[in-house]
Amino acid sequence: MQTSKAKTFRTLPVLLTCLPLLSGCAGLDAGREMISGLSDSIFGEDDSADPPAALTEYTAEVQVDVLWKASVGDGADKQFLKLIPSVQSDRIYAADRKGNLQARSTGDGDLIWDTDSEFAFSAGPGIGRQMLVMGCTSGEVIAYDIATGEQKWLTTVPSEVQAVPVIAKGVVIIRTTDGKIIAFREQDGSQIWLAETSVPALSIRGAGAPIVIEDTVIIGYANGKMQALQLSDGKSMWEATIAMPTGRSEVERLVDLDVDPVLNRGAIYVSSFNGGTTSVSEVDGDVIWRNQDISSYTGISADYRYLYISDTKSEVSQLDQRNGASLWKQKELHNRQLTAAIAYENYVVVGDFEGYVHWLSISDGRLLGRTQVASSPIEAKPVVVDGTVYIYAKDGTLAALKAR
Repeated sequence: MQTSKAKTFRTLPVLLTCLPLLSGCAGLDAGREMISGLSDSIFGEDDSADPPAALTEYTAEVQVDVLWKASVGDGADKQFLKLIPSVQSDRIYAADRKGNLQARSTGDGDLIWDTDSEFAFSAGPGIGRQMLVMGCTSGEVIAYDIATGEQKWLTTVPSEVQAVPVIAKGVVIIRTTDGKIIAFREQDGSQIWLAETSVPALSIRGAGAPIVIEDTVIIGYANGKMQALQLSDGKSMWEATIAMPTGRSEVERLVDLDVDPVLNRGAIYVSSFNGGTTSVSEVDGDVIWRNQDISSYTGISADYRYLYISDTKSEVSQLDQRNGASLWKQKELHNRQLTAAIAYENYVVVGDFEGYVHWLSISDGRLLGRTQVASSPIEAKPVVVDGTVYIYAKDGTLAALKAR
């Protein structure tokens, strides 16, 4: 049984998109049988040599309380999507694959409003002052009133939206599968500007969300480059090469920057699928340091001094922000398809492919506690607000947890 799970979930991150055999570069979810065959041809049919680590006995040092649980429709509906909850004030917003969007109380999970649509949501919700914005598989971008869930406007983009929309200063930033970055007015959905970059013939499904720093949009691309664009008009301010393709096979040469960049004290941190983790200057994109040994497709988090990364082997590391040196590595969750490692207070929290949420020590990475919140995988990165951890599993389970 473990071997079967190893095969299923080891190949999941490498959902390769934009192949000539697929129509429209819309991703491989529609051709899941093709994914299986393609994965076998790339990785070999026997993945049992490196199965997910079994959970072992440990001495719990924290008590994890499940404050509440709720259901958000069908969740991701067994597909690899960027449906990640958003929290603002005392509400949490979450959506499922089949067009259901909900607002719930962060305190008790009670439903505040619920909106159904015919759209196939693929990314979101992005959250602004007045609107929630969802991206769709068929290229629709829809804005909803944050207070009521009423649809306010709808527009279309050339291909699937694979990154969570970002809203800043009244501007909505959308990333599409075909390499376009499009800015819309939050108020009415009218287009402000469009920028684009080339997309490699082979890439990892999904894309990191841009970050907005004052009047600058920072974006990492599938070709291993990072770019800064002006928020007002989309003009390029600088471009930096973060990761260079190496290796002989196309898979070895994948250098997608699929994680959301992180900003801290003038440095931007980003990780590549195969190209390590890098720190660059916010001002001009100059590389400050590179750690070639730790790569990730899930995400990075930061505290005042350190970075926390779940790497491509689902081993969690703490890195020094000053030079990229690895300070500790947690290997007991090897290949359990961990989410991004999110740091808060004295903890690092990750979800895994069996619906478990793990609490690690921020000082040395040892396991402090765990609880199972769902029977399905957790792929969406945990969201932490005021010491409460919000988890969204692929089956639609939305849960609020607290460690003590």
